[in-house]
Amino acid sequence: MSEDVGSGDVTSAFTPDREITAVITADSDGIVSGIQELSILFRSHGIRCTAHVADGRRVKAGMRVFTLRARARALLPVERTALNLISRMSAVATLTRRYSDKLKALGSKSRIVATRKTTPLLRLLEKKAVVAGGGLPHRMGLYDMVLIKDNHLMLFGGDVRAAVAKARASVKGLKVEVEVESIDDALAAACAGADLVMFDNMRPSDIGWAVALIRGAGLRRKVLFEVSGGVTLGNLHHYALLGVDWISTGKITHSAPNVDFSMSVI
Repeated sequence: MSEDVGSGDVTSAFTPDREITAVITADSDGIVSGIQELSILFRSHGIRCTAHVADGRRVKAGMRVFTLRARARALLPVERTALNLISRMSAVATLTRRYSDKLKALGSKSRIVATRKTTPLLRLLEKKAVVAGGGLPHRMGLYDMVLIKDNHLMLFGGDVRAAVAKARASVKGLKVEVEVESIDDALAAACAGADLVMFDNMRPSDIGWAVALIRGAGLRRKVLFEVSGGVTLGNLHHYALLGVDWISTGKITHSAPNVDFSMSVI
């Protein structure tokens, strides 16, 4: 909020400072997220608030989301920050729900998962919105899971087994995931003891074959499968029934269209 107020809200400064009541209303349909964050924001500025919906619930255009009571000069400067926050988080939750609902409609048990393709400084909020939409957050950053990607493998000469062995010897207590681009590397990662195998930009037919080989090797219960790379609502059906656990896409965070809200004094 400090970036908005700066040295002071020069407009609210000369506005009559009387007690007012305002409502925040959904202007479009979607899945709401950010209720808890807005409640904290309002209360920290002395604004009494009543939330009429909970995070993860579906809202329709025209539905009242909050009722607010405060002095005008306390409430008006907070308006845009609050609306931006709930609009952004609800956008992520809404698009995530569309992916999750489509998987269910296809009869899939796979879960939609977020990536690290998030807005700088907003990752925690956007990942929370993914959860509100029915998805999984995946790792939060570089610190809470080992993810051996293509550039890491290059430094091991492409030797998946060596990379996994080094990870196991160097990092204790964290899951190890390996990004693979071939059936052979997928099998090598599973045999080496990776907790997760990420099929990156692989053809669905190759993913299905890799899953079958790993299952045939008796390793399926020891490893989770993730599909990543170029996943959209339009091609989700190609991956839905491959028997993978996670389907990750950056689109649910970096390409989610806003869900609009407005605040009106009544």
